[in-house]
Amino acid sequence: MNQRGVATTNGGSGSGSVGVRIQQSRRLPDFLQSVNLKYVKLGYHYLISNLLTLCFIPAIAALSIQVSQMNLDDLRQLWLHLQYNLVSIIICSAILVFGLTVYIMTRPRPVYLVDYSCYRPPDHLKAPYGRFLEHSRLTGDFDESSLEFQRKILERSGLGEETYVPKAMHSIPPTPSMAAAREEAEEVMFGALDTLLRNTNVSPKDIGILVVNCSLFNPTPSLSAMIVNKYKLRGNIRSFNLGGMGCSAGVIAVDLAKDLLQVHRNTYAVVVSTENITQNWYFGNSKSMLIPNCLFRVGGSAVLLSNKSNDRRRAKYKLIHVVRTHRGADYKAFRCVYQEQDDAGKIGVSLSKDLMAIAGGALKTNITTLGPLVLPISEQLLFFTTLVVKKLFNASVKPYIPDFKLAFDHFCIHAGGRAVIDELEKNLQLLPIHVEASRMTLHRFGNTSSSSIWYELAYIEAKGRIRNRNRIWQIAFGSGFKCNSAVWQALRNVKPSSNGPWEDCIDKYPMKISS
Repeated sequence: MNQRGVATTNGGSGSGSVGVRIQQSRRLPDFLQSVNLKYVKLGYHYLISNLLTLCFIPAIAALSIQVSQMNLDDLRQLWLHLQYNLVSIIICSAILVFGLTVYIMTRPRPVYLVDYSCYRPPDHLKAPYGRFLEHSRLTGDFDESSLEFQRKILERSGLGEETYVPKAMHSIPPTPSMAAAREEAEEVMFGALDTLLRNTNVSPKDIGILVVNCSLFNPTPSLSAMIVNKYKLRGNIRSFNLGGMGCSAGVIAVDLAKDLLQVHRNTYAVVVSTENITQNWYFGNSKSMLIPNCLFRVGGSAVLLSNKSNDRRRAKYKLIHVVRTHRGADYKAFRCVYQEQDDAGKIGVSLSKDLMAIAGGALKTNITTLGPLVLPISEQLLFFTTLVVKKLFNASVKPYIPDFKLAFDHFCIHAGGRAVIDELEKNLQLLPIHVEASRMTLHRFGNTSSSSIWYELAYIEAKGRIRNRNRIWQIAFGSGFKCNSAVWQALRNVKPSSNGPWEDCIDKYPMKISS
């Protein structure tokens, strides 16, 4: 404002400059253009969120004044009054004890994330753009149009030059055999589990629950049976193998492990999330099926959960909420990510043109459920008020988008592709730093399917950003169509575990990614 006033003054006469100055001084500041408007919102948020506490302060103050004015005679009279009402006191005490007992026995057991690990493939499996495209050309399966399409997708994908593809895809011609697929699964799962068990000093015999999720590779014996055999897990272990559930299956696996930990006391649960590329590479020319070739890369994670109270001291996080949304009843949503044969009989996963719109609808449903659980009361009131005004008065009021930055400190958005991250950044009104972990994970490791949210959390830890009581929102999308969220709370200032995926390269990030 002052700069505009001075500029006008310098351009006019003396009397004119005085008039302009007076006019400028009488104007109120333009609050909508003021950066300080954020403090008004923060103050409102603080007031409403602490309204109950603020109401109790006068009552506590009045009670303290009353107690301080009591003398010995007043205390003696109070004691006599309690003696004459002994039966009432006993009944009230019994009800209180009974209620506390029921609460303690029925409340959900806390689930702690002791530690997790992400698989880091060896360097010889890296697939730079040039090698990827040259190998695709040498296979002889793709026509020139398909090769050009893959080149354009890679350039716009957000993937870097250091992502990994399985060993079978480095051979010319590729060797996508069952043996090669098993070898990929073993290297990824056992690599992540070896690191996890070494970092936590947990004996395999102490693991009571095992949940493995892999969408497209489900051999017999199962992947979970492969782990039981490798680590000689105990005979009464509760093992589960989740297949065909897409990139959001990691959150589903955590939810299943959480429910099992409510039933089985004093035990550990291990969740292994991966995807297998070897037998699911597409060797045809359908454009909608070629996109997964360009985005999906080798990766996997292993997570150790516990319901033991003494594990709280060493655990990194506590699980707060899991919210799952399934849109499979809608035919378009069901078919938007679909494994099928093309016209030439070659199997691949087809991605619909409606994918982003369907993902947006699933996200809206998911955050509508999640919002009341995590958002401060101030945001809920604003959302509810605008909704009521719009419904009752049919006003042209834009729906209020809650500020999820007030509920979460860190965001782990499934690195499904640049478009997914861009849309969530825009629709949730996030800042670049909030999606940094997702963009850098996509650049360094590609789309590792259900394990990508763990690579992102590892990135935030490696940057030293996790502080005590910080809340982390993991959100993933998957075929079906599903949108699933997990909310964690840090139990301390979290440092990265040894042998992490970012250990030797975190200083290079964040890096600028060309659009």
